[in-house]
Amino acid sequence: MGLHPAAHSNAGQNAEVKSPLNPPSTELPIARWRGGPVRRLVGSTVDASESQYQVSYLSPTTTTHSHTHCRAFQVSRTSPPLQPSYLPPSAGPIYLQEYSPVLTPSMPFLSDPQPRILIVGAGIGGLATALALHASGFNDIHVFEASAVLTTLGVGINVQPSAGLILRNLGLLPRLKDIAVETRELNYYSRHGNTIISEPRGASAGYAVPQFSIHRGEFQMLLLDAVKERIGADRVHLDHAFVGYAQDEASITARFTRRGAAPGEEQAAIPSMTGAVLIAADGINSTARRVLYPKEGPPRFSGRMLWRGCVEREPYLTGASMVWAGHANQKFIAYPISGRAARRGTSLVNWIAELRVRDENDPDLTPPPTDWTKRVPKERFAGPFEKWSCGGLKMAELIESTENVFEFPMCDRDPVDRWTFGRLTLLGDAAHAMYPIGSNGATQAIIDAETLAARLADIVGTWQQPGAVEGALTAYQDVRLPATAKIVMANRGNGPDHVLELAHQRAPDGFGHIYDVVPKEELESVGAMYKAIAGFEKEAVNQKAIETEALAARFGKGAEGEAK
Repeated sequence: MGLHPAAHSNAGQNAEVKSPLNPPSTELPIARWRGGPVRRLVGSTVDASESQYQVSYLSPTTTTHSHTHCRAFQVSRTSPPLQPSYLPPSAGPIYLQEYSPVLTPSMPFLSDPQPRILIVGAGIGGLATALALHASGFNDIHVFEASAVLTTLGVGINVQPSAGLILRNLGLLPRLKDIAVETRELNYYSRHGNTIISEPRGASAGYAVPQFSIHRGEFQMLLLDAVKERIGADRVHLDHAFVGYAQDEASITARFTRRGAAPGEEQAAIPSMTGAVLIAADGINSTARRVLYPKEGPPRFSGRMLWRGCVEREPYLTGASMVWAGHANQKFIAYPISGRAARRGTSLVNWIAELRVRDENDPDLTPPPTDWTKRVPKERFAGPFEKWSCGGLKMAELIESTENVFEFPMCDRDPVDRWTFGRLTLLGDAAHAMYPIGSNGATQAIIDAETLAARLADIVGTWQQPGAVEGALTAYQDVRLPATAKIVMANRGNGPDHVLELAHQRAPDGFGHIYDVVPKEELESVGAMYKAIAGFEKEAVNQKAIETEALAARFGKGAEGEAK
């Protein structure tokens, strides 16, 4: 909470943060925060008879806020007029903001001591959570990762505007725009190359924030760099595989080992750490989830295999177009993922070939053994796509020109009844692994991060009270579990890709015009319904963008400029 959350994003560390306000100014520009309009105080007292207020002052001798130069106090309706006599002689103009304990965008004025927050997993979900917590004012955050080295592994993913907005509010939009492609359109085709539907995406569709197509590894490194800059490189602990935990009424202790170490060398640099909260963001094969649900078994295999690759080539269509072709059991997807390549006049195209390899009525849902880090021969899957062509792409050429191809079984997990167990909760794929349909996995993890940070910020003054942490984690679960469970099940029903199946079922040999096969209203309803389920309806995202437009300014001029 507070007039300018950036002022205390490093509270307790005496680290100064740039302020977008100009302290010597005699007028404060009106800026609407979710807590109410910001107003300048007149005189030296605050009459608290009408409402609740939060008060902060700026030092006129510096253009920065710091922990030692900024104070805030809250008064209630029953308080007498407040005399700010504690202010030092150098205190500048005093500003006041109506205070809302629920809607305030950030919690910079944190109690001392702060809760120590442990995060298991330095993937997109875990790193986004660390950044969201830091933006809410927390700074005692530790991220543990099983891998000994983090590199730019992986292929393409998408970040929907709902998550792009969260990243904007974390001051990351300029970095995203530098390395990602701002997706302009999504085009669906039949396996014969017939156009089914084309729809604008992101900013081209009128969203306040773009949709981004991006290399997963580069995105992870972007988040990792931000975590190191804001929280500290010493708070990211590599080569620490989570193995278990113990908790009591006051704390939770996580235990770690070195995965794959030689006998006798398994002990991690930090064998265990105790904190107030443990967040398990350790992926679809989560150790934490396995501990909580020991009878669950491996992920649930769809019967479909994905082969993925990236190749740099000349741009196609708009240069920022997504191509989806085929049907549920044979599909080809392609989209560009590199802003740097685009500036060179080329496209780094991420492609996915999908085939059913196990009968859909087979009761065996165990995924086949695979190693997604090993290259596989193209002959394993390329044949069925040899004659496919659509959207200016020839699928056989894409496959042939790609040097490295990797294999992934398409899996998810059944939704569970609980994510939160005392001071431990699940997040991202550990909580709600879903099919990569609808380009939604990373997006939902980022929404998890924002939601969890907000719920923990709600208890910043009471976290040491019995049941406070457990209640906050349960509140996060109660918001996110039902929402993501719906997406998991929608993706099993092909999600927005159902338009491909409609066209294939009704015209398996092709068609002249799609509306002769599937009515326009029916086609458009598929995408609209999925956007509602997945939480990225344009009106909702844009309204939130207006309400939170000041948040990115916490992280400096560049981020502030992108937020407007």
